Amino acid sequence: MNAPRPWMIAETNWQQVKDTRYEVAVLPWGATEAHNWHLPYATDSLQNEAMCAEAGRFAWEAGAKVAILPNIPFGVQTGQLDIPFCINMNPSTQMAVLEDIIASLEGVGVPKFVLFNGHGGNDFRQILRELQARHPRIFLTVVNWFSISSGKDIFTIVGDHADERETSLLLHLHPDLVLPQDQWGPGTDNLWKIPAMREKWAWAPRAWTQATNDTGSGDPQHATAEKGARYFQRLTTQFASYLVDLAAADPAAMYEPAT
Repeated sequence: MNAPRPWMIAETNWQQVKDTRYEVAVLPWGATEAHNWHLPYATDSLQNEAMCAEAGRFAWEAGAKVAILPNIPFGVQTGQLDIPFCINMNPSTQMAVLEDIIASLEGVGVPKFVLFNGHGGNDFRQILRELQARHPRIFLTVVNWFSISSGKDIFTIVGDHADERETSLLLHLHPDLVLPQDQWGPGTDNLWKIPAMREKWAWAPRAWTQATNDTGSGDPQHATAEKGARYFQRLTTQFASYLVDLAAADPAAMYEPAT
């Protein structure tokens, strides 16, 4: 049996917690949704949990006192309400959940908070703008794992949902949950008819069953576990470096003076 990991709050205990001054709390936030034909509905959450656990380990071993909270498995799915079990949590609900979590952390003196987002339908920036003004004693920040590195030097075709990247990550992390390759959908997108939408200077939420054909967006055909391992290592080491820097930072002095 493995010993509890002190950076994983779900595993640790009061004996450990009461004697530790945590500098950074990390909340992974995923989704429950279809991922092409071949990946599990929990893909975003499984990736989040593994990335945060590994980055937390790196950071803890480097001396940063980080606390990884349990992943929240429901995200914004307003474009997928016609797909069974794509469980939607509206942004207004996310605001209320974050209000309670952040207030709990601020109340016991945790000085910094990272929201680790694993779902493209979640956009927390405006929520954190509002909550930061309400909770000035805790520094709020968000990281989207898919923005850490695109992986263009690792992958042949980079999409944005159940693509080669996510398929490779799941082949590395949970190969037992990935269907055989002959059951993978091509992940082809149906493009917007309006040029401004296609050029991405105009935006609207996608109606997922109209915009995709197998719920995937991006061809997974070149995915391998080896690519997933390389990408996972890159993402977790870079995120860990951020956690180490943030743990050491003074929230009242976060900017370099102009020269």
